[in-house]
Amino acid sequence: MKAAEGSRTAVLVCQGRAAADGLAESGRFTDPVAIRLLRDDERRAVERVRGGEPPTRWVERVDHESVRACAAVMVLRTVAIDDALRERLTPQVVLLGAGLDARAWRLPELADRAVFEVDHPDSQRDKRARLAGLPEGVQAVRAAEPVRFVPVDLTHERLDTALAAAGHRADLPTTWVWEGVVPYLTRHEVARTVAAIAALSSPGTRLIVNYQALRPSIVAGQLLAKLLQTLARRRSLWANEPWRSYWTARRLGALLGRHGFTVVADEDLLAVATRLALATARRASLRSGRIAVADRPGRTGSTQV
Repeated sequence: MKAAEGSRTAVLVCQGRAAADGLAESGRFTDPVAIRLLRDDERRAVERVRGGEPPTRWVERVDHESVRACAAVMVLRTVAIDDALRERLTPQVVLLGAGLDARAWRLPELADRAVFEVDHPDSQRDKRARLAGLPEGVQAVRAAEPVRFVPVDLTHERLDTALAAAGHRADLPTTWVWEGVVPYLTRHEVARTVAAIAALSSPGTRLIVNYQALRPSIVAGQLLAKLLQTLARRRSLWANEPWRSYWTARRLGALLGRHGFTVVADEDLLAVATRLALATARRASLRSGRIAVADRPGRTGSTQV
């Protein structure tokens, strides 16, 4: 990500959620806030996907297919994470690499929880500018407990110091949502972040991690996407945000275990689709995306402050 610039992948993820809003067969997925966080030019591809009419110009078709493919993944990824979050409600929720996530505004269960959004300062400035355009009714959801924005560049700033300054309490259980970030970090950076999370996690804490397993279909898909974006004279999504690490369930579980977490669930997105009885395309790529849920032993269930 370039300085003074928001994340392009965060925009694509937001477009995917906006495109899928209310259209999942199971009726489980809605995100009416996502479309409101997009600018006019970013909404056009979303509207085409929702309308089911692909553009005829192949250059525009590249954007269309990127959003359509992202929407299919976002339904599964978001529902799995939301379910794990609701299953163990804690007084505090920390979204690591929050991007354009709208959970704090769309999930009623979080209305009275302390929600901390941690992200790179440039990405967070971009998001806060977009949030200023939300209707008063949407913003009123957080009137009693405003979101606490925590700008952190983890390459040279400490997570514990930044969160403490924002009011996070390490003595209270926290639900950590680490979505769409791990692939962009090296193994060393992932391990260092897990250590920082563990140091701030009391008994009863839950960590939800979205990560990628290495599969040939993913590598081939990225190479094809890069080629199409080059031909369409589009800057590759991975030019400034390349994937740097893949994990197996065993290796990630071992890392979490060394830091006091017990993995209670770990499944790929294809398994999520099967569980939700959702028809899916791109089955091979869905086997790469995974969701791990790990708990710090101690208090369980909903915890009030």
